[in-house]
Parts: sequence; C-alpha cells; structure tokens
Amino acid sequence: MPATRPGPIRDSRADLAVAAVVLGWIGAVLLLDAVRAWDGAEPVRQLLLGAATWAVLAGLLRRETPLVRAQTLIVVALATMVEYTFSPLLHAYVYRIGTVPLFVPPGHGLVYLAALSLGRCALLRAAPRIAVAFAVLAGGLWAGFGALRPDRPDLLGLFWFGCLLGFLRWGRSRLLYVGAFVVVSYLELLGTGLGTWAWAARDPVLGVVGQGNPPSGAAGGYGWFDLYALLLAPALPARWARLRGWVGGWMGGWRGQGTRMRRTWSWSSPLVATALPPNGPATPSREVNRPPASTTTGTSAAMSYTASAGSAAMSTAPSASSMYDQKSP
Repeated sequence: MPATRPGPIRDSRADLAVAAVVLGWIGAVLLLDAVRAWDGAEPVRQLLLGAATWAVLAGLLRRETPLVRAQTLIVVALATMVEYTFSPLLHAYVYRIGTVPLFVPPGHGLVYLAALSLGRCALLRAAPRIAVAFAVLAGGLWAGFGALRPDRPDLLGLFWFGCLLGFLRWGRSRLLYVGAFVVVSYLELLGTGLGTWAWAARDPVLGVVGQGNPPSGAAGGYGWFDLYALLLAPALPARWARLRGWVGGWMGGWRGQGTRMRRTWSWSSPLVATALPPNGPATPSREVNRPPASTTTGTSAAMSYTASAGSAAMSTAPSASSMYDQKSP
C-alpha cells in the first residue's frame, strides 16, 4: 500500500517535515480562531483562515502522487458531509461560531496527510510493533478512564476505541491509523481546550450514549475516513483520466464542427440588400451617330432573323444547276 511503502531516508525526513507543518498550522489556526475578533470582523477572519488552509493543503499535495491526492480529496468530501450533518443539524458537537468554520474541510485533508506522512516515515516503519503497541496502550488508558468517569461517562469514546483496535488488527495500513491516533488526539484536545468546538454530553439521536469532550477514541471514528479513502481512491485517477479524455474528445469535435460551420458560412461582404441597376430601354446620355439601318423603317431595310415579311421568297436558281449540250472534242 502507498501508506506503508518503504522509501529512502530523505523521504522520511520530508514526511516528518509534512507532519510537523500540519501540526504547527493546526495549532496556529486554532489559536487565531480563539482570539476575540472585532465587531463584524468574524466573517473576514473565517474567509482568510479558510483560504490560507486550502493554500497550505494545495502546496503540500503538490509533492504527492495522484493516488494520495485522490485519497485526501475523498477524506475532505466525506468529512465535510459528516461535519455539516453532525454539527449544525444534529448538534453532536457545536462550534463556537455556530456553524462549521471554513478552515475545517481543508483541515481534514491536512489531518489525513499528516497521518499518512507519519505512517510511511522510516521512524515508524523501523519498529511497527512498538508503534502499534503505543497506540493501543495510550488509547486504552484514555478510553478506560473516560468510560469510568462518574460525572460524564464517555461511552462513545470507548466504542470508537474498539473501532481503532479493529483497524490496527485487520487494516492493510496499520501505521496510517497509528499516525491518525497521534494527529487526531492532538487536534481534539487542542480544539476543545481552546473552545473552538464542544461535544454534547450525550448523543443527539437516542440521548443515552455519553460523550466525552472530546471522546477518547476520536481517532477510531476518524479511521473510517481513512478506510474509505484507501478503498475508493485507487479507481479515481483512472476514472478522471477517462473523463478528461471524453471531455477533450467532445470539445475537440465541437471545435472542429464549429470551424467547418464558420468556413461554410463565411462571406466577403455583409448580407445587405442592394438594388440592381435599372433594366430595359434607355436613351444614351449623349448624341451618337446612328447607322443607316437603324433609321430605315421600310421592308427593304435590314431585318432581324425573326422578321417574317419578305423572308420566304425563293432565291433564283443557280446557273450551275442548268444542263447544256456539250460537244465532244
């Protein structure tokens, strides 16, 4: 799998740099979002933070393969749908501004990219069992402590920790889920600590499942995004290439048809109605010398071949047609 494929040492350093950039950017954005804004400046701040986060994501994706780009975009799409369903609609958790901030959708792409970078770096690949054991031990202690809290039992976190165990046991990219555990735990602790969002005490559907703030096994819930990204992404580059080929062929045919039509419809002068010159008998603009035949009106004058008068007279028989007696020499 691309998430665990080995690479040279310099790639490991680059992957660690990507994870460090993502963690640093997440912290900076959440800190800027927590600062009290001037009256009326909140929309401007959200636009700036959202645009800047998209720019950071696009910049980091430039060094990635088309497959990783497809995986990241799938995570962004799925996470965005979940965000708008569970926050503004169901109120499973509520953001400080009352709706999903604009930096959250691209932020999910950054979280996946950081988890992927950690999972494929040489540091974790050198000791995969130790990395998995760390995630299981740390996540288990957190989930157990949250579930046993008398004031707010975190049953959702315990369930999600069970999902994380399943991904670590049967997942094809176990180190990816280890990376997700690190990044998502950092994100949730920082975001709820700064008050950017807060989880409800119980689930919004049944009202009986307790939720921590944040749920201890949030990385297990996030692992479903990673799973669908790994399953769906391999088909996207090929489908995208076929779509581009189809669109390119259609556009090429349309342009060719348009060129042929322009050649057929081309003209050298505009289509404007113009009057033809007058037709019929007319008088010359100056006096001319008329020939004698043009002033003779008698029957003996020269006539057109269409005239019938006098044209039927038979000519005199030629003399060569007469027979004479001839003497022999």
